[in-house]
Formats: sequence, structure tokens, C-alpha cells
Amino acid sequence: MQKYMSLIDYAEITNSAPITRRSHGWRAKCLQRLIRLDMPVPRTVALSFGAVRSIAAGQVPSLGGLMSAFPKGQLLSVRPSSENTAWGGPGAILNIGMNDAKHAEISETCGEPVATALYLRFVQAYAAYVARLDPDMFDVTEPCLPALQAALRDYESEMEEPFPQHPIAQLTEVLRSMARAWEGTSARLLRQAKGAPLEAGLGLVVQAMAGGIGRGESGAGIIQFIDPVTGATQITGRYKSEAQGRGDLGPDADVMYLTHDKRGASLEDRCPQAFADLVRFGAIARVKLREEMQIEFTIDDGVLWVLDAVKVPRSGRAAVRTVVQLVADKIIPKDEALLRVAPNALSELLHRQVLPKRGNTVFLKGIAASPGAAHGKLVFDSTAAQASASRDEPCILVRRETSPEDIRGMHAASGVLTERGGMTSHAAVIGRGLGLPCIVGASGMRIDRRAKTLTAGGQVFREGDVITVDGTRGEVYAGAVDLLEPALDDSFRTLLGWADEVRDIGIRANADTPADARIARDFKAQGIGLCRTEHMFFEDDRLTVMREMIFADTAPDRRAALDRLLPMQRADFTGLFEIMQGLPVCIRLFDPPLHEFLPHTREGLRQLADALDKPLSEITRRAEALSEFNPMLGMRGVRLGITLPEIYDMQARAIFEATVAASSTGAPVVPEIMIPLVSAMREVEIVKARVDAVAAAVRAEQGAEFDYRLGVMVETPRAALRAGEIANHAAFLSFGTNDLTQMTYGLSRDDAGRFMSEYVQQRVFPEDPFHMLDVDGVGELLLLGAARGRATRPGLTVSMCGEHGGNPESIAFCRDAGFDYVSCSPFRVPVARLAAAQLAIRERDAKNSR
Repeated sequence: MQKYMSLIDYAEITNSAPITRRSHGWRAKCLQRLIRLDMPVPRTVALSFGAVRSIAAGQVPSLGGLMSAFPKGQLLSVRPSSENTAWGGPGAILNIGMNDAKHAEISETCGEPVATALYLRFVQAYAAYVARLDPDMFDVTEPCLPALQAALRDYESEMEEPFPQHPIAQLTEVLRSMARAWEGTSARLLRQAKGAPLEAGLGLVVQAMAGGIGRGESGAGIIQFIDPVTGATQITGRYKSEAQGRGDLGPDADVMYLTHDKRGASLEDRCPQAFADLVRFGAIARVKLREEMQIEFTIDDGVLWVLDAVKVPRSGRAAVRTVVQLVADKIIPKDEALLRVAPNALSELLHRQVLPKRGNTVFLKGIAASPGAAHGKLVFDSTAAQASASRDEPCILVRRETSPEDIRGMHAASGVLTERGGMTSHAAVIGRGLGLPCIVGASGMRIDRRAKTLTAGGQVFREGDVITVDGTRGEVYAGAVDLLEPALDDSFRTLLGWADEVRDIGIRANADTPADARIARDFKAQGIGLCRTEHMFFEDDRLTVMREMIFADTAPDRRAALDRLLPMQRADFTGLFEIMQGLPVCIRLFDPPLHEFLPHTREGLRQLADALDKPLSEITRRAEALSEFNPMLGMRGVRLGITLPEIYDMQARAIFEATVAASSTGAPVVPEIMIPLVSAMREVEIVKARVDAVAAAVRAEQGAEFDYRLGVMVETPRAALRAGEIANHAAFLSFGTNDLTQMTYGLSRDDAGRFMSEYVQQRVFPEDPFHMLDVDGVGELLLLGAARGRATRPGLTVSMCGEHGGNPESIAFCRDAGFDYVSCSPFRVPVARLAAAQLAIRERDAKNSR
């Protein structure tokens, strides 16, 4: 039956009704599909997006025609039906049509307690969501006749009129309320945050209530056929007698389970035919709807009704396992499987995750900077972290903010928590590189380093107390909560193998150590796009030598100290080359200011004076001389390489000697050497001349030939603007978007977390530019730099190696701009591989549809 009126259109959902997702929403279309599959769906009428907009505008005609689609006295429910399930909508309203007369009628057939529970539930929902009264006023512990009478009196007192008794009047106000709720400002903002367009429409479905209250076996339940956490095939769900829908099935409800097991009575035992039908319907839906579905149902006097079906809510690991199995069963093709998994969902498979469970209490929140979860004892410095690791005791390193001297502690810790910082702060970047759960910017905590305590959420935690950090959600728990282990299984590898078949942009990894390189290799990175050599100098044996070099007074003395570092660097690079087995390795020359290698406390300076056998006054004076007001813009990067050339000479020699060694036992190595923080062509000329000289010397000494490529890390705006002339001396340009964003905005990535949320809320920035690439500002510099560089040197390799490189949005930008590859943290490589594949598939599908 199709009805049209001047102001509203609605249609009974039948096999042939003109119902589409774009006109009536996903729920209406899904119900039509269930009807076409011969499932017992209660009679349902769908209101289109246009009808709901008319109702929201106040144009609500008489609904007598709509009501005539249902038997007289039929109780109804109204549910939202937006185009996309993720966009949500107002909550369902049940039992429309309950009134004094219906209460008396149901009391006769099913008993007064049942009738009272139905009526009270409707009054509560109507008062809260339609009349917009305080829900606490109608809250009762147990439904009973006095409570119902009190609720009706309270409604009349507040509204100055009796509770509406006519079903058409009730339905009219329910539809008006739900339509206006969808059009409200807060609802618009909420669904826009979920990706809905501004003009997104809402449909509504009016459905006959399918019992759940009969004298025979009656109730409501939900059933699904995979485990929502793991994706394993198994029947899960809940069922409650004398219930009406999903709202009665919460974790505190007195429910029975579906299948027979040690928990006692089940739906399978009590109503075997209904259970068998549900299993059959699930199998049909899986094949015909091409998805694992969760079915909401009721049973009325033993008769089964299917109210709704939605995609099973699932974890990332369950999503991967499900789509791979659907392909194996020839239900969906590979490309569709790839598109069904959100790239960021893969992070759940790569790291341990908190197992969702009642009783997990969050006492602190911060920025989720590096995914995964870990628990361990609180420690407040790197020394304590290393000591804990030596005892095989997991620990969580807590700092106000981390610095390069915390590297050893971070390697030893199971997780990191900092009071300050943002998505590209030191702790966040290193945490992602190590695959270490990390939360930064947890401003709700206070650290007392002397007392070694952490105070947050009204609780005080001392060193040695156990906490759990969830770097995926930015939450901290007291004690050790249960964790799920990583799931790098056959389904994971199969899905990413399909991704590699279709993606058309390279994916490399940022890897600083052989351990990082092994992870990158295991995740099928196509090489190393950024090796930050300074991280190799923070090991105990190297740090002392590094400090000797810093305190050397002459170039020969500096070279003497660097000669001791040379074999260590050579061994590092040899290890990287051997692990990568002929894949490209891009090594960034030394970048940070020297003061980062010095102690920051008086006690640390005193210990350094003892180690170097120098007066404390000299150590202090030199440390003060090296300190800078803004080290981000000071003596670092190529500036160090030009003023203290011995450092780059040593590193170049280590690279070339490692090249010869690794090439003699494996595939030929062609190292890529990257100069950091360049802003002028002359800087590149000076460094290139010295590197070429070292290469010539090593060739002569070793009697071996080798090639290498020298390029520039573009991280200053001037380098991007002058890329045309810089490209004369560079084989590649790699955009370091961390520093480039800082310098473009004049904004410190370590301090921005203090106000960034306010900026985003007030729409100064659409998103944190350190988290999401600023395509309008920083992106324009990337486009200019790439275009000008390639105009000078057509074969120029262009890439992105900043932390943005692992974001699907950034990969889309780089792919559209014709970049050769992106490089990201090793644990982001799978995410990047899937995101790149999805971009290629969507572009191909768009071209084919033209």
C-alpha cells in the first residue's frame, strides 16, 4: 500500500514498495530485504526523508490514513532510519497506543502487572523524549500500579493537561519530536563529526509491536553468529522472557542465553523451533545481505518475529577475520573486503588491547598518542625503568614530558604516560616508532618527582603501584586490567596481501634501529624512508663518548672521540642493510642540538664531571654555552654539519663502510643519505662535497665500488619554496611534515596540546595540524616544493616521511600529488598499505562509473 498526501508521503514496506536507502534510510531498506527473504517481519510503514523534514517544519497532517495500515488497537513503535547506521538518530519509542483503555484490555488477557509495565514504560519515554520533562521525575525502581498512577498525575501536573489518550495524537507528537530532534543543532554537530553531510536526511519506520508479552513463551532477544571481539564463528546473544526489545537486554537484565550450556536454561531448550529458525535466518542473511548480521527478534506465544537486522558491531580484529571469510566463501570479492575494513582498525590487531569489561575504571584521560595497551609498575625516570626491566618487571614510565635522554627508559618500559605533549611530541613519535602504548597531554595528573607520586582522579599512586595505559583510547586504569593479545594471523596477512596487489604508492617505514627494521620488514615495508641516527647515540656506552666529543676543544679532539663512535655506527648501518636485504634505506644525518645529550640536573652534571675528569664549573659553563632559547630553530641539522663537519664525515664513512660490508654478503646496497633542516642550496653543496670526498676515500681504501643517493629533508618553508634550485644537488626530496608544520604555523608541537582542543572546538583549525596534515597551508608548500623540484630535475624522487605519513588522509594527498612513497612508523605500515589500496580501488571504481 502506497499513500501520498500533500504534505507527507509514507509507504507500507512490502516486496515491491519503492523503498531506497537514499529516500527512506538503511533501516527501512533492510526491513524490505528481510521481507523479500521471507522472514516474519511485523507490518511496517516507512516515512521518507522528505516527510520527516515536513514534520520537523510543523507540517503534520492527520495520520488517520497511516494508522489504517494497522489493525485497530495495535501498539506501535517508531524507530529512526538514517542513510548510514553510523549517523545515529533519536531513540526508539515503543508501545505507542497505550492508554487507559488498552491498559484495561491487556490486564484482562495478560494480567495487570504486564499491562502496567507496558503503560509505565510508554509514559516514561513519552515524558522524557516527547514532552521533554525531567526523566528523573518518572524514574521508578519497580513498575507497579501506584507508580503508573503517580507518573500520570506528574505528567498532568507538569503539562497542565492529561496524558494523551488518542493513539493518533500520541503518534503525531512522537513523529514531530523525533523529526525536530534530528534537525536540532547539537544533533547536526554530532552526526557531522561522524562524517554525515550537512543535509543528511532521516527516515522513520512505524512498526507493529510484535508481542513479547503473551501468556505462552514470549520475550525479546538479539542473536549474532560471530564473536564480536575475535570474529570467530559462534552463536552469541541474549534473550529475556516478557521483554519487548533491545532496551530490555542490558548487562544488568535477568536474561537467559541462546544455546544450551552449563549456564542453565536457554532459548534453544525452551523454544527449539524459534531457535532453529533464527539460525536459518542468520545463514540466509549472511549470503543474501553479504554480511554477518545481528538479528533483533521477539517471540509471542511461541511465534517468532524478526524486528530488525544490523551489521554485527565488531572489533578491528573481528572485522578482518569476517571479510576474509566472506571472500573465502565467495560471498564478496576481494576489493569489497578491502573497502570494508577501516585502515585504523588494523591498529587493534598489531598491539595488545584492553578487553572491554565491566569494572574497568578510568581515573585519567589524555591524548591517545600510540595505540596498544600495557600494564606495569609506575616508574618516574629512565634509570628506574631500566632497573625494572632488568628484573623482568613490566613498568609504565611517567614523565612530565620526555626528551631524547629518556630513550633508554622508553625502550625498557611497557608503556609511557606524560603530562604534556601532543600527537607529534617526542613521546608520541618515539612511542609509535617502538610500538609502545603511549598517552600524552594527560593534564589531569600531577607528578611529584621527589615523592615519586602521581595524583589524578582524587587518587594518589606511588612508585611501584600498578596501572594500565590504553594508548588506543587515551585512558588510564588503576591496577592490571585484562588485555587481548595481538592478532597477526592468517586473516591479517591475507587481507594485506590483497592490498599490495592493488595499491600504487610506495610504503616505507621510519626505523632507527635494527629492531625497528625487523618490524618494518615483517610488516612488508618497501624500505626505510627515515633512519634518525641520533637515537643510536643514547645507549650508555655511546652517550659517554658523545659527551666527550661535545666537550672537545679542537677538531682533532672531536675526531678522536668520533673515531670511537665510528665502529658502533658502522655496525648499526650494516645491521639495517642486512635486515632490509637490498631494499632502500634512507639515513638522515645527525639532527638534534648537542645540548640534548647533556644532563639537565645539577646531579647529572656533577656525575658527568666525574666521568670526564673535568671541573664541575667547566661542565656547567659549557652546558650553559650550548643551551638555546629555542633549540628547534637553533644549532641543529645541517647547521651542525657545516660548523662541526667532523660529525657528518664520521657518519658518511660509517654508511659507506657498512655499504661495502653488507654488499659483500648480500644484495647490492645503494644507501640514501638525507641532509636535515636545509634552507639554502649552498648548505647542500657544502655537505655534498664532503660526503663525496668521504665516498672517494672509502672506495680507494676498500677497493670496492658502490653508489649512493644524496637528498634533502624538506622541513623549512624556505626549502619548499627554493626546492627548484636545491634539486640541482639532490636526488630526492623527502618532506618532514613534523617540523614543516611547526615552522609554517610558528607553533611548537610539544606545547600546542595545551590549547589545541580549544582551537579545534572554536573552529580556528578544523583539526590538530600535527595530527592531520594541513592540506591548505602545509600542503601547498608540499605541492610547490614537489613541482619546483621536478621542474628542475624530472626524475626527482618525492616523498613524505613525517608522522602524517601513516594517516589515510595524508596518503590520499600524497598519491594525488604524485609522490613516490610515504614513510611512517613501523606499526603504521599495515594501516598505510590498506589505506593506499582503498584509494586505488575507489579511484578505479569512480573512473569505471563515468
